[in-house]
Amino acid sequence: MANGPAGALAPALLQERRERVFLVLAGTFLAAMTLLNVIGITRFIQIGPMALAVGVLPYPLTFLCTDLVCELYGKARANFLVSVGLGLNFLILAILFLGDAIPSVPAGQMPPWQILQLAAPVALPNGDVVDGSVGLYQLIYATTSGAVFASMLAYIAAQYCDVQLFHFWKRVTRGKYLWVRNNFSTLMSQMVDSVMVVTVTFGAAFLRGDIAFQALLVLIGSNYLFKAAVALLDTGPFYLAVRYLKRYLQLGEGEYAVPGGAAASPAG
Repeated sequence: MANGPAGALAPALLQERRERVFLVLAGTFLAAMTLLNVIGITRFIQIGPMALAVGVLPYPLTFLCTDLVCELYGKARANFLVSVGLGLNFLILAILFLGDAIPSVPAGQMPPWQILQLAAPVALPNGDVVDGSVGLYQLIYATTSGAVFASMLAYIAAQYCDVQLFHFWKRVTRGKYLWVRNNFSTLMSQMVDSVMVVTVTFGAAFLRGDIAFQALLVLIGSNYLFKAAVALLDTGPFYLAVRYLKRYLQLGEGEYAVPGGAAASPAG
């Protein structure tokens, strides 16, 4: 039953609405992050001048989601979401290691599609060199486990950096100029992410001489250029989402959508 001003929801119904929106934002964030780790560097694609690992495609969504959570739910909720994502990274790594550690079924009982025939020796991202044939899981493990580890390091640095910078710019601008905190926090944190994830993922290959320094720079530049372009393009959708969701969540001026309607401040 509604109470208060026309259109206002009862407190319990309003809080349920707010938690549902948070669940959608959190689910989108975690799905994009998990997808990044699953497909990782399994394929590289060419978009104009940019050479990108396919896992980069969903990643900008994570920054959009954390910025929306920062704006609508506050710094504590955003940090909580990032911490949950970090825990999922550990879970993904643990399952990958477990799957690699458990013995395979005998070769004769293995489905034929689990074995790939190689035309020439191939150096895998984890340093192994395989010749003749390779198990499908071995290939996935080699291309994914290192990428997940690199993603974890970059994730810790970039996502927490994004939350801190968002509220730093909010404090500097005294809560005004939404585009400033949205863009400057994302652009700066994605630079950290791009440098870390590429150098950690391909650092060993570079030291072995399997990848040239110039190629490493191209990967970092392409990675960042794509993320920066998407970050700038999502400014409009970010403004529209904030405007609509603040009405939908019935947020007053300087209020977060948390239990009790905790007040926001320019300092975040």
